[in-house]
Amino acid sequence: MKTMKFLIPLIVLAGTAFAQTADSQRFYKLDFVVKEVEGGKPVNSRAFSTMLAASQGSNREQSTIRAGGRVPVAAAGSTSFFDLGVNIDARDLRESQTDVAVNLSVDITTIAQENASSQPIVRQNRWSGTVLAPVKKATLVFASDDITSKRQLQLEMTATPVK
Repeated sequence: MKTMKFLIPLIVLAGTAFAQTADSQRFYKLDFVVKEVEGGKPVNSRAFSTMLAASQGSNREQSTIRAGGRVPVAAAGSTSFFDLGVNIDARDLRESQTDVAVNLSVDITTIAQENASSQPIVRQNRWSGTVLAPVKKATLVFASDDITSKRQLQLEMTATPVK
């Protein structure tokens, strides 16, 4: 009975602390669009979304997106595999009045059209850095030219607060 008298206030305090933390923490929906652009016009796009809590103090929140597959490639009598797809790591989202800053690490690996030797050409784009984006507005955060064509790969992000 003595133990119960001690545990009940402790459980109530822990529940109150958790509720205060959850209520004070702000969440954002992060929408990402990967676009392949040629001549200023999108020729392909893919959308990805995740939720991320705003970091507070030394608490560094993180969210991860993994979408893709493995493709077998025959070479010199053996088969190897390439991991293809989109990897997005978002962490340490910080708020200001009209913007959010978030640390992004993005890896996009695709296979281009096969060349004459029938071996696939693997394209890889890797970007990382802290980006600043206005809330509720699609913002181009990364872009890079494809060195084998006149296309460009772009990543847009929209951060929307979740009520």
